[in-house]
Amino acid sequence: MVARPAPLEVASPLTIGRLAKAAGVGVETVRYYQSRGLLRVPAANGGFRVYPVAAIDRIAFIKRAQALGFSLDEVRSLLDLEDGRNRRAIQSVTQARLGQIEDKLADLHRMRGALSELLHRCRQAGPMQACPIIETLAGARSPA
Repeated sequence: MVARPAPLEVASPLTIGRLAKAAGVGVETVRYYQSRGLLRVPAANGGFRVYPVAAIDRIAFIKRAQALGFSLDEVRSLLDLEDGRNRRAIQSVTQARLGQIEDKLADLHRMRGALSELLHRCRQAGPMQACPIIETLAGARSPA
């Protein structure tokens, strides 16, 4: 879950430090997002850069998308579609992410089954027998 940013008085200039604080991230995160093309770098104005208040919402969008498991490349695609008009493209990015999650879940279920079986075999093995877990990891026997 994304931390709630501190209240910000928007009357004063929104420098990178104030943007980071208002968005609940570090300055390094803001710079990283800029380097990845997720945030625009505003032109310097009077020796420092002033960010629009909308940058706070953009960072929140990025953090929420990351919390749902989207990679930064996927987040960039979603940001490009942020106006919501190209729903097919948004659905495509989301469907691809959902497929990755389903694949990961299938892998986790497979690993759970294999480890459960190994643990059961280890508990059943006598003290004079080799440990089935170690044998499997060493390549002598594959899990169930």
